[in-house]
Amino acid sequence: MDKALINKIEKSFQVEFGAKPRLVFSPGRINLIGEHVDYNDGFVFPAAIDKGIVVAIQKAEDSDQKKCNAVAYDYEETFEFGLSELNPLKDGGWRNYLIGIVAELKKISCEISPFNIVFGGNIPAGAGLSSSAALENGIVFGLNEVFELGLSRKQMIQISQNAEHLYVGVQCGIMDQYASMFGKENHFLLLDCRTLESKNFRIDLSNYELILINTNVQHKLSDSTYNKRRALCENVSKLLGKKALRDVSEEELKRLRDDKLTEEDYQKVLFVVEEIERTKDAAEAIRKNDIKVLGNLLFETHDGLSRQYAISCDELDFLVESAIASKHVIGARMMGGGFGGCTINIIDSDHADGFLKDTKRKYHRKFGYDCSPLKIDLSKGTYAIDRQ
Repeated sequence: MDKALINKIEKSFQVEFGAKPRLVFSPGRINLIGEHVDYNDGFVFPAAIDKGIVVAIQKAEDSDQKKCNAVAYDYEETFEFGLSELNPLKDGGWRNYLIGIVAELKKISCEISPFNIVFGGNIPAGAGLSSSAALENGIVFGLNEVFELGLSRKQMIQISQNAEHLYVGVQCGIMDQYASMFGKENHFLLLDCRTLESKNFRIDLSNYELILINTNVQHKLSDSTYNKRRALCENVSKLLGKKALRDVSEEELKRLRDDKLTEEDYQKVLFVVEEIERTKDAAEAIRKNDIKVLGNLLFETHDGLSRQYAISCDELDFLVESAIASKHVIGARMMGGGFGGCTINIIDSDHADGFLKDTKRKYHRKFGYDCSPLKIDLSKGTYAIDRQ
């Protein structure tokens, strides 16, 4: 927990609104393997991390206050809105996450009066660590606490996902919201995205550690081809009379290859089918404590994301190629929606600093700007911060 961040957000609320807030920490997430399969009812392997969003929130104490007030601390921006003014804004950015959560709560008849909120975080922007899910969960969790709405965690993540679909415009799966809300300290979650049931896995990395490397290339999912990828997957499932690609075999896909799908689209959906199986294989490798097999699966995933699903970029590919060339890295891949963000790497702890220093130097020489290593710990999911 970043105590300095918590103190900063709490103090900002007190200065801005002259009241004591409720405080919530909502973590970002990483995903070990199982990329772009959550919206195909597949299996994923996420974990909440110790980087996230702190939300300070409280009911308006002034009975004359008719609108809600929000402060995005990191952006130095404010927003005032009424509870009947809940339409998405063009280029609304963070405002649409807030509007969307409140609108979705009102749809299920939750009683909400004007409130004040301040939020800020320590997740690098556009890094693929799901700052959006962290923000959504932090807002809905805070509102649930303040207004005693009695929502379950599963209800809250559904509200978060609906807000992102309808008010932000990203047709995301459920993985990000689930991992942020249900994370367990020092564990990954093997999540079945169809049933929303998960198993906790504690991975013994022995002499290795997980380190992220941020390309510092920011992606923006609603402006990317993310939604097109999801639409393609859903269309192919319908062509085969299946609920989702989780239910599709490679043999069934081959029947569409010549007359129904271009080779490019065939490779995209084939990647998803293969990735669902890779995630199952990863679970088995972890059960057997075979870290090298796990690492090879990560390399295979990146190859598929880059070559088949076509959502990588030069910077991500460079970082993974550097990992492949090093005898001290046993697995690496791009992580997140694509087109930028981070790689996740399994690196020999004794040689991590040397590998990172060398990679940073070569990266800057090639691209003219820096990449940023980021060490993380696995965190518990969204929770109220006790300040007593």
